[in-house]
Amino acid sequence: MGDVLAGIHATWEFESDALVIRFERGIRTPKLFQALRERRVPHEALASVTLTPGRRGTVVLRAVPRPGADPLMEAAAGQLKEGSDPYRLVLPADRETLAEYYRDELRGVLAPDAEREPAERFLVAAPSGPQSFKAYDGKASFDGHAEVAFRWFWTGASSEKWKAGDQTFSVRELSGVEWRSPDVLDGYLRLLPRNGAPRAAQPDHDPASVVFGLGYGPVHESLPFAAAVLAAIRTSPDRAPVAAAAPALGRAGASGDPGAVAERIRHLGELHRAGLVTDEEFTAKKAELLAEL
Repeated sequence: MGDVLAGIHATWEFESDALVIRFERGIRTPKLFQALRERRVPHEALASVTLTPGRRGTVVLRAVPRPGADPLMEAAAGQLKEGSDPYRLVLPADRETLAEYYRDELRGVLAPDAEREPAERFLVAAPSGPQSFKAYDGKASFDGHAEVAFRWFWTGASSEKWKAGDQTFSVRELSGVEWRSPDVLDGYLRLLPRNGAPRAAQPDHDPASVVFGLGYGPVHESLPFAAAVLAAIRTSPDRAPVAAAAPALGRAGASGDPGAVAERIRHLGELHRAGLVTDEEFTAKKAELLAEL
């Protein structure tokens, strides 16, 4: 088709074999859209296209991805807010007739059974970045293809994580990821091992997880990261049923060292005075640290 349809926060370009979604950059554009920048969605990755009334004199054209086609939507698992859905194009209501035309055009090139059949593999490329972000209890890093690393923060990490030490995971030893949106309570990113080894019930106690909170791990950083890791897991050429990655050696003085504990309490106090940690969180964390002595 080759036509371009510009909406609020995004523009759709209709290629002969794909829908190209380009997101605007600006203060009012959702941060997730700014992080994604552009996405090329092959027609085979789409199940259907809908047009519905929007809010305040708008209509919404939405491309519906097939289950299993897009690592971003698979990682999100239905948790994205409506305004952050990258497959929605919001248009003024006076462009409804034009939107109907493009809806019908796009429907005409989709496979008849696309809505019923889940994709056997990812058909949309994973976001290219970011490759690292700060969670509440540590920093998560991904080299883009082979390894994921968690580096714990002195004050945010639980004693279980601190004792386990910094973690490095091989993509080939993982079966998937579990992402819980930071827009709800207890957000986290958890890596799932292939061998199904028992895990702590709470992500805060699981060295294969980082938790979100106090502005750490926002959607526009943690979700693209999760999608990139998930895509690498699904496409790893040398996946093997090996044991889970062994924990990295813990930091010197990570537990039981009075000097290290005192330093962590001092850092915790700084966060408390800066208003980044509540009175309740400060009291509970300080007690946890003192219990390590």
